[in-house]
Amino acid sequence: MVVKVSVLIGYFLAVLLIGLIARTRWKSSPETYFLADRKLGTLVLLGTMVATNFSAFTVFGTSGAGYRDGYAFFPIMGFGTGFMALTFWIIGRKIWQVGRDKGVVTPPELVGVIYKSPVLSSLFALVMILFTIPYLALQPMAAGYVLEELVGLDYFHGCLLVTGIIVLYTLRGGMRAVAWTDLFQGTLMFVLLLISLILIARHYGGFVEANGKVMEAMPELFSRPGGSGRYTIGIWFSYIFLWFFCDPMFPQLFQRFFTAKSERNISRIMLFYPLVCTVVFFMPICVGVLGRLSFPDLAGKAADKILPMVLTQISGDAMAALVMAAGLAALMSTMDSQLLTLSSIFSRDIVPIFRKKKSENSITGRIFVLFLSIAGLALAYKPPDTILQIATQTFTGLAVLFPTVIFGLYLKRVFPLAAILSILAGESAVVLFYLKWLSAGPFLPVVWVILLTFSIYLLTHGILLWREKTFRLFLPEWMRDPYLYLLGGIFALAMDFWAWEKPLPLISGIPAWMGYFILLSAAQTILMVLWVRRDVDRIGQNL
Repeated sequence: MVVKVSVLIGYFLAVLLIGLIARTRWKSSPETYFLADRKLGTLVLLGTMVATNFSAFTVFGTSGAGYRDGYAFFPIMGFGTGFMALTFWIIGRKIWQVGRDKGVVTPPELVGVIYKSPVLSSLFALVMILFTIPYLALQPMAAGYVLEELVGLDYFHGCLLVTGIIVLYTLRGGMRAVAWTDLFQGTLMFVLLLISLILIARHYGGFVEANGKVMEAMPELFSRPGGSGRYTIGIWFSYIFLWFFCDPMFPQLFQRFFTAKSERNISRIMLFYPLVCTVVFFMPICVGVLGRLSFPDLAGKAADKILPMVLTQISGDAMAALVMAAGLAALMSTMDSQLLTLSSIFSRDIVPIFRKKKSENSITGRIFVLFLSIAGLALAYKPPDTILQIATQTFTGLAVLFPTVIFGLYLKRVFPLAAILSILAGESAVVLFYLKWLSAGPFLPVVWVILLTFSIYLLTHGILLWREKTFRLFLPEWMRDPYLYLLGGIFALAMDFWAWEKPLPLISGIPAWMGYFILLSAAQTILMVLWVRRDVDRIGQNL
């Protein structure tokens, strides 16, 4: 026990030290505190983008899903999240350009600048806050699980401890501290997840042999629709669809586009992203599958603890503590970003509604860091569901914002009313699906919600153009680009219904159909490289 506690204390002190070194002045400007002066280079930007997006859900929710459903969950996360990188080029560049030219600090400010509507900006801010706070709560939830399993600390005391550490360096350091701690924690998460997979596989006689044992006992974990029969082709499509529209709307990810030093940095992180997603998500899903050999009867929320349970059983105290630090690194690197971004939205977009003036320093934002951490703890006190189920609900609410952003960035004429009606209709549908007053049929609700939001936006936009007698069909340049449709073909190939219910053959212990998705991700990267190079050559730059 002393060894475990010593390792964890060392990890926490390292994070606090990095945050202290990268601190900002208490009365620094909002651009300095929230955006690190818009000077993040490729390495730090990629590190913070990856670490911010890979949260407690990645380590604990994904390993729990791997335990319940097997390898069926891998392409949903590895390919699906990686495919979302396409939006970095489609909307990320434009967000960076508008942010630099107009001095924008938060996502709702961007929407306010584009649409020139305080009402829409406030609505956008409210949606981001309401649907991110439950996701924020997942991070202390997972911290409580880890520390309870590892050192026997009471669940909620673990939530409090990790939240307190995050608040300390976020309050003092702002985006600069968050970005550098994210780089450290993202690297640590990757290395220690790899170590955990190696340890678990060796414990069961090697990766291939261990998978063979699981295959004999539970072959359903090696094919779709998965161990619980959940991943039908409709649900499969829905999740990949969800990541594409939702992930760029995470406020903490959205705000990262403002922090890039140049457009070139954004293109580079897009190209690396599919590879990172493929490798990172493979590891916790494998851990979840192999965990069945030691704990075959976990159900529901209990499966989200499979990683700490297995490692505590098979490894020594020091290694168990180190590997659990991977989970803490994942959740802390997301929670600090969520606190920072939401506090910027509160101070820059919500407070001015009442004060009619934006603060010229970061003190108000720092105060909201404390408020938001308390809100996250309150929701984590008694978690209502599994990490995956909570995340899916909140992600759908954020995906509703996508049409407002992409049409606002690309349409030559925009109307606030189209965006407002699109958001209100979409969020109303989210509530109706959540209450089960509407049925999604073979899909997740997000499919119908996104179709509704796009339809309402375009219908309203068309009517308003017609009333102005300026109606004409306009397609942004990127929508006329052949590379976009080639990438759309890769998305279509991901609906590999012909490989359903086929666990065999196994190649090096994993189903052959998983290799198919690794090849799809590679093809996506090649096409994105060609697309970016062509566009860069057009404007005379070198990638």
